[in-house]
Amino acid sequence: MANRREFIQQAGIASVGVLLAATDVVAAESAGYVDKLIDANGKYEAAPLPFAYDALEPHIDARTVELHYNFHHKPAVTAANKAEEALLKARETNDFALVKYYEKELAYQLSSHILHTIYWTSISGKGGEPSGSFAKAIDRDFGSYSKFRGQLLSATAAVEASGWGLVGYHPATDRIMILQCENHQKLTAWGVQPLLVLDVFEHAYYLKYQNKRADYLNQLTSLLNWDNAAMRWQTAQISRKSA
Repeated sequence: MANRREFIQQAGIASVGVLLAATDVVAAESAGYVDKLIDANGKYEAAPLPFAYDALEPHIDARTVELHYNFHHKPAVTAANKAEEALLKARETNDFALVKYYEKELAYQLSSHILHTIYWTSISGKGGEPSGSFAKAIDRDFGSYSKFRGQLLSATAAVEASGWGLVGYHPATDRIMILQCENHQKLTAWGVQPLLVLDVFEHAYYLKYQNKRADYLNQLTSLLNWDNAAMRWQTAQISRKSA
């Protein structure tokens, strides 16, 4: 079980430097949402999937999950590590001729690793609707869950080319937001902490849905893990109150 220091290092949504109470860490771990992004040596690593390849059938087929994880998520991890190694070498040799390339590569590949890690937990639920205080916050910021859902699906379906639909929390404004993300790192807002993400790169759905992105998204709503998103939101609120 991770201690508080490990939790801060591994949780993609945690604010660096914020110490959480031990009970909050245990609650987060029991909910299965702590994002393990690195291994014991500090290298980026893809954590095992939280479900079997065929667990999302019939909404997402097993072959798509297998290809997605092994040939899209894992290669992003490898590429992020290579970018870090190249930047380390640049510092040691004082040769920054390719710094622009490797900084861009790191932003792209590491963002892919982070978002894929959150995506697997985002689609490990049973759909339905948010509940409790998280649902009330959605009603406050969007008017109703129906309006929230309409914006989320429409914004995600309209992502230009490849990217993500993102539900995030902005601690500075205490607001839940819906954002589009092109590629893995563009169009996001500084400070927003992802709560739930929807992958609309074609590799996430093309085998079953071909070019019918909206059909894929409508099916995906049957898998959304709102309990996971609520736990992320609650932890982000703890970070905000502790700051």
